[in-house]
Amino acid sequence: MHTVVVIAIGFVVLGLCLVLGHAIAGPAGAARAALCFVPIWFIGAAANMYVGVKSAGYPVSEETPVLLLVFAIPAAVALLAWWKLPH
Repeated sequence: MHTVVVIAIGFVVLGLCLVLGHAIAGPAGAARAALCFVPIWFIGAAANMYVGVKSAGYPVSEETPVLLLVFAIPAAVALLAWWKLPH
């Protein structure tokens, strides 16, 4: 359940990035914001992994696939948005 919540947070952050980018620079700004989201979200997903390892006591070997899943789904949607939006 926690993984689903973190992925949902990723979509919320992506939405905020897109709205902010569009408000600042129009559709091209939204496309750029989608690309800027990817490294920001990687840091967030890595922080989630760090908490899982340090606080919850999960081994890195169990948290790594979760990191990949948590990062990849919102990042793929961000890249799709970048591809579809005008540059």
